[in-house]
Amino acid sequence: MNFFTPHYFKLKPPILGFALSLAWASLDAASASPAPALRGEIGAAVNRDYASLDLLYKHLHTHPELSFQEKATAARLAAELRQAGFEVTEGVGGFGVVGVMRQGVGPTVLIRADMDALPVKEQTGLAYESKAKATDPEGKTVDVMHACGHDIHMTVFAGAARMVAQFKQHWSGTILMVAQPAEERGGGASLMLKAGLYERFPKPNFCVALHAKADLPAGMIGMVEGYAMANVDMLDITMRGVGGHGAWPHTTKDPVVLAAQAIMAYQTIVSRETEPGKAAVVTVGSIHGGTKHNIISDEVKLQLTLRSFTDEVRSNTLASVKRISLSMAAAAGVPPDRQPIFEEKDEFVPALYNDPPLTGRLRTAFTDWLGADRVTQVKPVMGGEDFSQFGRTVDKVPVCLFWLGTVDPSRYAASQKSGEALPSLHSSFYAPLPEPTIKTGVLAMTAAVLELAGKR
Repeated sequence: MNFFTPHYFKLKPPILGFALSLAWASLDAASASPAPALRGEIGAAVNRDYASLDLLYKHLHTHPELSFQEKATAARLAAELRQAGFEVTEGVGGFGVVGVMRQGVGPTVLIRADMDALPVKEQTGLAYESKAKATDPEGKTVDVMHACGHDIHMTVFAGAARMVAQFKQHWSGTILMVAQPAEERGGGASLMLKAGLYERFPKPNFCVALHAKADLPAGMIGMVEGYAMANVDMLDITMRGVGGHGAWPHTTKDPVVLAAQAIMAYQTIVSRETEPGKAAVVTVGSIHGGTKHNIISDEVKLQLTLRSFTDEVRSNTLASVKRISLSMAAAAGVPPDRQPIFEEKDEFVPALYNDPPLTGRLRTAFTDWLGADRVTQVKPVMGGEDFSQFGRTVDKVPVCLFWLGTVDPSRYAASQKSGEALPSLHSSFYAPLPEPTIKTGVLAMTAAVLELAGKR
């Protein structure tokens, strides 16, 4: 069945005005776009290419690789780029891949996709469900799944590369296709930049990426101007005390009680130390301490995630967590040589700021190509995304990440009606609807390239 035909969707509008807009339903059809003939040609090409993209998607889905282990995935994407006609360099910052295509004088547009998967056991029941296993950094054997949609990202990436090459007579400049490793660990973008991404290759004028969205119908695009995703800091804290027998607590300094008090006090950082209207999240995701019922332990280990948008709130949150921890220890009479120990992990991801002028241009392009009812404003989220790093160098390159709907519209409608939550990103049950998602993504990314580098 061709997704871009009216009978594919059998929904009764309105679903946020979406179902009605999909009834038009053909990439091949003319529209009010400033370039309807070209849009029709590209739409027809996407339709013809979909069978191949579907095979690629299912291959990537069933062969996921963990962060910093994306050897086979990188090789496959490198092959895709070479086949499309790009000059390809592999091994940029680990398993990073860079494809370059030049076509006259004009801007350099960087298109990025991330490649890594997660240590999650897939439970979708799909015919192409991942059965992959891998060894994690701790040496444990884990199940692996593309639970964050990176298989969608890479398939759209490959499809867009094909369209960019096929229709290169309609743009002028340089297209930089960047397949990035280790997004889930927050290190891949930095590694590629440290490996000379902006020095060894043409420096971009614009950077564009997309991300699968687990609560937006397939066929839709979500846009955010300004802060779109959060600073994410990982902090380990060891709360130390003086251990002893549970029957003689007065001879000890109990780190379990100290940790409990500190955890409750951390919550006041958001409610009483952060300016209302500015976002912050303090999560204690792990707490471990003690060995037996009647033993007061020597220490308790905490693992925290701290989230914010602005650098000011980030700095205050980090400082406040440390201040509260130290103060609690002092108030409990913990000896000076047993004060808390702090370890900031190297997985920090800075906030993603979508450049407003760039985001506005892309919104207009997507509206022209897809229709106004398929482009919607969405809220910023407190998840992290290291695509932000591409805009945080001294060059201050404008960046924009847009959201790509992935949910079967009928399932989305049922969720809206019942109130039952859809599987989120990182869920073992997350399953994008491939055809409308991939086709919409390829068309949108191609439209972005033609908006930014298209011949006028």
